[in-house]
Amino acid sequence: MDHFLYRDGELYAEDVPVADIAAAVGTPFYLYSTATLTRHFQLFDDALDGMEHMVCYAMKAASNQAILKTLADLGAGMDVVSGGEYARAKAAGVPGDRIVFSGVGKTRSEIRAALEGGIRQFNVESEPELFVISEIAESLGKTAPITVRVNPDVDAKTHAKIATGKSENKFGIPIAKARAVYAEAATLPGIDVIGIDVHIGSQLTDLAPYELAYLKVAELTEQLRADGHDIRRLDLGGGLGIPYTRSNEAPPLPSDYGALIKRTLGHLDCEIEIEPGRLIAGNAGILVSRVIYVKEGEGRNFLILDGAMNDLIRPAMYDAHHDIVPVVEPVPGAEQQPYDIVGPVCESGDTFARNRMMPPLQAGDLVAFRSAGAYGAVMASEYNTRPLVPEVLAKGDQFAVIRERPDFDEIINRDTIPPWL
Repeated sequence: MDHFLYRDGELYAEDVPVADIAAAVGTPFYLYSTATLTRHFQLFDDALDGMEHMVCYAMKAASNQAILKTLADLGAGMDVVSGGEYARAKAAGVPGDRIVFSGVGKTRSEIRAALEGGIRQFNVESEPELFVISEIAESLGKTAPITVRVNPDVDAKTHAKIATGKSENKFGIPIAKARAVYAEAATLPGIDVIGIDVHIGSQLTDLAPYELAYLKVAELTEQLRADGHDIRRLDLGGGLGIPYTRSNEAPPLPSDYGALIKRTLGHLDCEIEIEPGRLIAGNAGILVSRVIYVKEGEGRNFLILDGAMNDLIRPAMYDAHHDIVPVVEPVPGAEQQPYDIVGPVCESGDTFARNRMMPPLQAGDLVAFRSAGAYGAVMASEYNTRPLVPEVLAKGDQFAVIRERPDFDEIINRDTIPPWL
C-alpha cells in the first residue's frame, strides 16, 4: 500500500496534488510520502512484537536526512555501509548505539570514526577486518561490539546482482568456518563478540530461503554457545521484496516474515535485529517526469521524457520494471497503445520500458514512476551534466524540498582547472 492515489482525476501524494509540486519544483523529481514510510516501518516493528528487537533501516535504499529523521523519530535504528552513511545518520540525530555498520570493505578511517562516535555493532565480513577492528579499538582504549556475518550458502532466488548469501558471493564468512573465526575473535583485545549476522539478498519474494538460512543460524547459535560464546543478538539482514507491478502476485507480508523469525529463532532468547530498506522506502516514493516529445518511429512510438537513466538507473542496470502512470487519470475506457518510454541521454540503454501500453499522452504531460523510493535517488548521477534530481517529502497537505536541484554553475564550478592550462 502507498499514499499516491488518484483523487478527482489527479494523482495526489497524500493530500497534495502531484501537479502542484511539479509546478513549484520542476521535473524530474523524487517525491516521498511520510505516511507510507511510517506505515511500512510500523509493519516491521509490529511483526516482531513480543521479542526484544530493533528495526534498523538499511539506509542505502534512500538516505536523505529527512527520511532518516522521519524513521529515527519512530524508533528506527540505522544500518550503514560506509563512513558517509554513518555521518549522514549521525547528522540526522541517530545516536551511535542505534547504528549498525555493515559492508565488506570498511576502511581504517571508517572504523575509527565509528568507534569514536559510537556504534551499536560492526558486522564483520572477514578475518582481516576483524584484526583491524581489534587493533584500532585497542589503540583507542575502546571495546568494539561485533557480530560475524556468516554466509549460509542459500540461494535467495533473486536477481544475480543483488544475491548475497551464496558461496560464490563476496559477502561474509563461510558458515562452515564460523566456529573457528569466533574462537579467534574471542582471543582478540578490544573485541566483544555479541552475536551472529546473516543477509542473503534483496527483493526476496519467497520466505523459503529465509527459513533455510535462519535454521542454519539457529544451529550455529547453539554450537557457539556450547563453545562458550555469549551469543545474545541475531542480525537477520533485510531483503524482503516489494510489488513492482499491480499484479496479484504479492511478496510475503512483514507479519509473515515476523512469524517465521519467531518460529525458527524465538526459542533462542536473542535480541533480533532486522535491516529492511526496500520495503520501507520503495513504495513510499515516486519519480515524476514530463513528456518532452511523442515521436513516431519505424514500427513503434516513443515517449521521450525529461527523466533519464542517470535519474533512475534500475531499468538500465537490472532490467527492472516500474509501473509508469499519467499524473492526470485517464478517462475510463481510454484506448491504450504501446510506447517505448525513454529518456534523453545519448545511450540506447536509456530506456525505461518497451512496448508499454499507455493511454494517449502528449508533450507537457506528467507521468509518475511508481515504487521508485528505493535505490532511485541514491543511485542517481550527473551523467551528461544533467543536474542531480531533487527530492521532495510530502506530509498531509504539506510538502518540502529536501534536496535542491543544483544549477549548471554549481556543477561546473566543482571542477578545478590546473595552473598549467
